[in-house]
Amino acid sequence: MVLCLCEIPIETDAKMKGYIEIDRELCKGCEICISFCPKDVISLSDKLNVSGYLPAFFNDDSECTGCAICALVCPEVAIEVYRG
Repeated sequence: MVLCLCEIPIETDAKMKGYIEIDRELCKGCEICISFCPKDVISLSDKLNVSGYLPAFFNDDSECTGCAICALVCPEVAIEVYRG
């Protein structure tokens, strides 16, 4: 039996939801994650961390898809991504 993939319905309205957690103390505020986020849900904080950097923070917006691009480009490995 051969299954034709063209006959499988695909939900086009389905969106993957996610959120991220950024470790304030690891983040050095390089803004790479901000530049790469396709949904623009990451910004710089206006409060310094203990190392004197302005870390990135998650806007807690429902637009996050959990794509994990931010975590992949973070040189400090300060971002954890959760999907669901």
